[in-house]
Order: sequence, then structure tokens, then C-alpha cells
Amino acid sequence: MSPEARKQAAERALPMVDLTDLSENCNHGSIETLCARAQTEFGPVGAVCIWPRFVAYAHKLLARSGIPIATVVNFPGGNQSVDMTVVETATAIADGADEIDLVMPYQALKAGQHDDVNDMLEAVRKVSSQKALLKVIIEAGELSDPQIIRKASDMAIEAGADFIKTSTGKVPVNATPAFAEIMIQAIADSGKNVGFKPAGGIKSTEDTAEYLAIADRIMGSQWANSETFRFGASSVLDDLLSALHGGSAVKGDGY
Repeated sequence: MSPEARKQAAERALPMVDLTDLSENCNHGSIETLCARAQTEFGPVGAVCIWPRFVAYAHKLLARSGIPIATVVNFPGGNQSVDMTVVETATAIADGADEIDLVMPYQALKAGQHDDVNDMLEAVRKVSSQKALLKVIIEAGELSDPQIIRKASDMAIEAGADFIKTSTGKVPVNATPAFAEIMIQAIADSGKNVGFKPAGGIKSTEDTAEYLAIADRIMGSQWANSETFRFGASSVLDDLLSALHGGSAVKGDGY
């Protein structure tokens, strides 16, 4: 991409970034750094995404910033009990979480245990309804089969998800353009007001442009914005800022 094209792509993508720190060694200092980075000279990112135990602290740091706080539940394995996940969700919301990224019980889905999946989705939707956005992580890389990825997307949408999200970023295969095609098409076919979030391995301005091009083709060029599209990433922000300054690509480790 030319410097001008990179700049235009970065201007579009920056407000859609869920700036993420779900590292194992995350601490309060890491959260301070993340929250400071989220408020860039070119405007705020779409949200910060952090472990539940840091939500209350981030809520204090981001007071009056307008930047939403997202957190993860049933994460990363998707194998907690419904009761535990409901408590985790309710606590996070009480601490100040604006968005809940729920890992679908994808192993149960692969085993054909659809009732178990629906029980989780419905329970978390109930506790988060009108209090926090619900993003359902289907862990597409572990499902792998396009038909199962489509089934997971349909189930999440039917259960009332506000977003469907590709991945936790904690498995070997995370977001891919192929997964985006399937999931955004599921949103289009549903006719519902549901957003999309690719996560994991998104490292460059060019990556963000590729995913947005898919959304534009399926949903129309006016659809994708911070209300309907997010990027789950930890390092892409550096490259977006470099592009906005007219610089070259910055290598990052992704999320």
C-alpha cells in the first residue's frame, strides 16, 4: 500500500481497535500503559479488552474518557460451568465492564451438544442484557469446518449476541479472512443488527484493510464502524499510528 492508502486505512481502522492485553503476566502497570495508549493523538480506540480482575482499576483510569471496557468470560477454554460464567459476568459488569467477550462452549458444539451451548449463551445474554454488549467468541480456528463455523455464528446471533468474534487469540489458528467471509455472511443472512470482531494475528494496517474490504463487499461500504466492527489486537495500534504519521510498517507480535 502507498503511504496515502495506509494513512486512509489507518484512519478508518483506529476507532475500531479493541486494544487488548490478555497476557499471562499482565499487571496493574500493564493496564496503566494500555489505558494510556488507548487515548491516542488521533483519537480513542474502540475499547480496551482486559482480564476481569483488572476491570475495576481500568474503570477508574478511563473515567470520563468515553472508552468502553471489554472483558472476557469463560476464557480461554470455553469449558467453565454456566453458573460460574454468569457470576463472572455479573461481577465484571458491576466492576464497570461495558462489553463482555464470552467464549462459546465450542468443544460442546463440536460434540453436537447444542443444548449446552444454548444454555450458556442464553444465561450470559440474560445477565448482560441492557447492561453490556455481548460479543460471542466462537473460536473458529478450533471449529475449522466451515459448516460448523456457520452453525456457531448462527447460534450466537439467534441467542442475541451483539457481536460475533472469531477467536480468543490463544489457539494456533485465530482470525483469518476465510473465517471472516463465513461469519459476516451469517450476519448478512440473519438481517439482524450484529457486529463482527476478528481477533488474533492482526498485526498491520494492511491486515485491517483486508478485513474491512470483506465487510464492505458483503455488507456495503457504509456498514463497518466502531458500532459494528472491532479488531481484537495488542500490537496493531503501533502500525496504525505509524501509518497516520506517514511512516512505514511497524512489526508487532499481534494478539
